[in-house]
Amino acid sequence: MGEKTVPNSIKFLIGGTSGMAATCFVQPLDLVKNRMQLSGGKTSTASVISSILKNEGIFAMYNGLSAGLLRQATYTTTRLGIYTWAFEVNLYRKDGPPSFLTKAALGMFAGCIGAFVGTPAEVALIRMTSDGRLPLAERRNYKHVIDALCRITKEEGVFTLWRGAIPTMGRAMVVNAAQLASYSQAKQALLDTGYFEENITLHFVSSMISGLVTTAASMPVDIAKTRIQNMKTVDGKPEYKGAVDVLIKVVRNEGLFALWKGFIPYWGRLGPHTVLTFIFLEQMTSAYKTYAA
Repeated sequence: MGEKTVPNSIKFLIGGTSGMAATCFVQPLDLVKNRMQLSGGKTSTASVISSILKNEGIFAMYNGLSAGLLRQATYTTTRLGIYTWAFEVNLYRKDGPPSFLTKAALGMFAGCIGAFVGTPAEVALIRMTSDGRLPLAERRNYKHVIDALCRITKEEGVFTLWRGAIPTMGRAMVVNAAQLASYSQAKQALLDTGYFEENITLHFVSSMISGLVTTAASMPVDIAKTRIQNMKTVDGKPEYKGAVDVLIKVVRNEGLFALWKGFIPYWGRLGPHTVLTFIFLEQMTSAYKTYAA
């Protein structure tokens, strides 16, 4: 009897669940990364964490968790579900695994669609994680992600939920082309060495390689996305005209390497999140194939 196939609906469910489970572990790092990207001057990971603990308390490290979970439920469910489905469709159409470029293209396609679906949760996440750095009078004080989405719609209009959708989709295309393709490629290359077999060690090493590649490739686009989604209108004019305007102003005012500001917490968040997401994904998929009727 052949190996059991996983229905598309289960692929989407496993994809979203794996992302949500991983987020529960790395949410504090996401918060620190966002705070660092929004700071106009030089800052360090240690100083940001110290400031949060001193001024807001330890539980503030999990501010925006509800938005982070909703983001995974929408964005990751879509992107991993589509990528897994498209990868298998491509695999069955010809002999041998898809090329690296094909994997990258599938990743970009999946990420672009997933990012559009997940942008409202992304906007809420950026605002909720950055709120504590503002003066008390300027804080939005969203209670949870549903409150954030409702208030944004009521106070700023429904289209504000998709503010920064273009750079968010651009970032997702970079992230997924790098993350999903490098994970698949690393996994394949490690298996070809003969020193690895299909197990959790293989998934861990492949994920670490994928996380490092993805962090380096996606940070500049991520900073543009973060600043656009958190910006306020001053005298009727938005702070930034678009992603390119953000990048130009950051380089001009803060230096070229400011585009990689928050690299350590970003990799610290993306690396483990990549590892945990793929490990949960692989283990749940394996469990389904083993135990599903």
